[in-house]
Amino acid sequence: MGRLVPAVTRALDILELFLDRDTTLSAPEITRKLGLPRTTVHELVTTLAARSYLSAVPGQPGRYRLGVRTYQLGSTYGEQLDLAAEGREVAREVAETCDETVHIAILEDTDVIYIAKVDSTRAVRMVSAAGRRLPAHCTAVGKMLLASLPEQALDARLPESRPLAAMTDRSLTSVRELRHHLAAVRERGTAVEERESNPDVSCVAAPVHDSAGRVVAALSISVPMIRWSAERRDELAELAAKGAGRLSERLGHRGPGPLTTPRGAR
Repeated sequence: MGRLVPAVTRALDILELFLDRDTTLSAPEITRKLGLPRTTVHELVTTLAARSYLSAVPGQPGRYRLGVRTYQLGSTYGEQLDLAAEGREVAREVAETCDETVHIAILEDTDVIYIAKVDSTRAVRMVSAAGRRLPAHCTAVGKMLLASLPEQALDARLPESRPLAAMTDRSLTSVRELRHHLAAVRERGTAVEERESNPDVSCVAAPVHDSAGRVVAALSISVPMIRWSAERRDELAELAAKGAGRLSERLGHRGPGPLTTPRGAR
C-alpha cells in the first residue's frame, strides 16, 4: 500500500465535516474542529471551492456548504449501487438456468471486485463472496473488462514491463501474452478463464453496457472442472452473453455494444 498524501487526507477531513445534514461551516470553524493551521485550511477550502466540492452559502459571507461536484460523485456511486441490485436479479435468473455460480464484477485499476453473486445449488460449486478482489488478468470477468478499455488506458494500467502475479500455474504472467489474449476476447465478444485463478474452476464472461454504451461490468459463470468441457464452455458463453445483454438493457442500453456478440468461446 502506498503512502497517504497529507494534503489529500486533510481535504477529505474537511469534506467529511459536512456529512451532517444541512451543515454549513466557516474556515475558522473548520480550523478549530480539525486543529489545522489557518493558512492550510484557507488554501484547502479555496481549492475545494474552485473545484466545486464546496460552495459559498448565499447571503452568508465566509460560510460554505457541499458543492455540486459531491452530488455528482454521489450520483455515480448510486448508479453503481443500482448496478449491483440489477446485477443480482439477472445473476439469479442466469443461475436458475444453468445451476452454476454467477458473478457480476467491476474493474478497479488492474483488479476486479465482485459486486454481486448467486451460488449454484450443487454440492460441488465455486466458493467465493461479493466484495472479493482478484487480479483482473487471472479472471474471465477481468479479461472482459480489460479488453473493453481504450488502448491508451490499457497501456497506462499495464505497461509491457509490468510483471503479472500468478494465482495458479496456468495464470498469464506477461503483459505481452495478456494483450494477445485480450485481442482474441475483443474478436470473440466473450472471455474464458481456465483454471487461472483457481485450479479447480473455469469461467466464461460477457460484457455489461450502460445507457451510453460503455462497458461498466461483466457477468461470469463459474464451473468446477468436473462439469467443464468444450461443449459446456460454448453453451455457457452464450448464456453469459444473453444474461449480460439483459442486464445491459436494465441499465438503459439500447442496441449492440462493441463486445456483445459472442462468436464461440475459442
